[in-house]
Amino acid sequence: MKKDIKIPEVKDVHVAVVQEEHLEYKTQDWNAYIINNSDNDLDTVLIVTRGYNDKKLTPVMRHTIAKLPARSYAKIEYLQEKVLELNNEFKITFFEGNQMFDKTYVFRKNTINEKALQAIPLMQLKGVLVK
Repeated sequence: MKKDIKIPEVKDVHVAVVQEEHLEYKTQDWNAYIINNSDNDLDTVLIVTRGYNDKKLTPVMRHTIAKLPARSYAKIEYLQEKVLELNNEFKITFFEGNQMFDKTYVFRKNTINEKALQAIPLMQLKGVLVK
């Protein structure tokens, strides 16, 4: 029965962590975003995040985005500096038309840093991207 279930490959949906200036506090904050770089809208986007390593585990956070239009992005959450020392996992499930998609994105510990910044599609910002 399990072999009969076909889970399609997720393409053109990414997670990025970008460093942005917080205007009120005058700090550089790390924020996670979901990017829909496809030509189709995503419906009922469910995101479950957590940070972990061998000794620590953050509480699980859950987020929902009702609709993420084609060629757009949405903020998922702010990441504290201490969390960057952990593996950061983003489990994303969404519908495209009547088809459900699911993918897990992982930023390995200490990979979110200023040396790893690169251009992020659609955002005109620099950050760390997981495809």
